[in-house]
Amino acid sequence: MINLDRFRAITSSYYRGALGALLVYDITRRATFENTKKWLRELREFCSSCMAIVLVGNKSDLTHSREVNEEEGKILAETEGLYFMETSAMQNLNVEDAFLQMINQIHQTTIQKSLCAKMNDKTATSNCNNLGGGKEIINIDHEVTATKQSSCCYK
Repeated sequence: MINLDRFRAITSSYYRGALGALLVYDITRRATFENTKKWLRELREFCSSCMAIVLVGNKSDLTHSREVNEEEGKILAETEGLYFMETSAMQNLNVEDAFLQMINQIHQTTIQKSLCAKMNDKTATSNCNNLGGGKEIINIDHEVTATKQSSCCYK
């Protein structure tokens, strides 16, 4: 039991502050696909609910050895609210795109959190909010209303 507690402490600190994850499985080994559900539960347990997660089926060049079809990956991603793509590290196919997709999601979430914070700032007295660097947000009434209807303004 002590080892499990120690493992949990290490796991928790490992994930702390993570903004994104690539959840990769091997399309030629079904067990790796089945394990993605366990890893996804762990990510959601230890990370922010708005973490950018990309589900990646790797080894797409080995179609003759495929055990997990592309549709299964798409369905899991859609069910869990993840972005999905298949890659081939061997052929360097979509590898960079997987990272770029994750980075783009992190960037969009960060922007939306910033906008939401600015809109919810009780001390704002004007319709314009300075973001620094010469950039401003101009609040428009219908945008504020739409934001308030959502339970999470940065999803």
